[in-house]
Amino acid sequence: MPFDVDTKDCTGLSDGELEVLADLCAEHEPAFDIGFLSKQREEWVLVTEVREGTKLRGYSFSTLERIGGTPSLLIGVAAVDRTSKAEQALRATMADQYRRALLAFPDEDVLVGTRLMSSRGYAVFNGLSDVVPLPGHKASGEERAWGRRLAKRFGAEGRIDDRTFIVSGNNSEAGGVDFDGPKVEPGSPELAAMFAGVDISRGDRLVAFGWAMAEDLASGALAAGRAKGFRV
Repeated sequence: MPFDVDTKDCTGLSDGELEVLADLCAEHEPAFDIGFLSKQREEWVLVTEVREGTKLRGYSFSTLERIGGTPSLLIGVAAVDRTSKAEQALRATMADQYRRALLAFPDEDVLVGTRLMSSRGYAVFNGLSDVVPLPGHKASGEERAWGRRLAKRFGAEGRIDDRTFIVSGNNSEAGGVDFDGPKVEPGSPELAAMFAGVDISRGDRLVAFGWAMAEDLASGALAAGRAKGFRV
């Protein structure tokens, strides 16, 4: 059965819909609950929902904005049902967000930034260019500055190590990408090792970003999964 994807303003989310979103990851960390998600409804602009028939398979809270003039797609919270179709659900979510990024920022490269809880979350960046951080890559001064900017935007100013890109939690709920499933690969051991010190329950996260190139957005290569950029 094909996925149905719908993106709308967060203000259009009812409390009943928030309950359905909360149920998606209620049985595992980070267990985004309805109280937390109601705050995300206020903090972010768009919510993308992916369904298979009547069953919710994934969602994402995001916004399209300029950070210091740079076109940006920021993913505040995302979760995917942990089924054998988790990767397809994530691709469907990202495809719709790329379509909207193209409409908002035609002919421009777009920075895509989020917070990750495990190396599996790097699948968000499949097809993107210049993904940071990565094993063996020494971040430049500008890349480290982007890490700090994104941490500030995610409400964690002053809590990021701009060499490891890990944000220290403060024992409160934090957003990020919840992505896993029986067919999801963790990536290389080196990529997984980057999360060795990340304590999800404390609210630790790894800030990461990559670039959606204008030509890939315009051609639909990213939305179709054909862009020849980063791969987990």
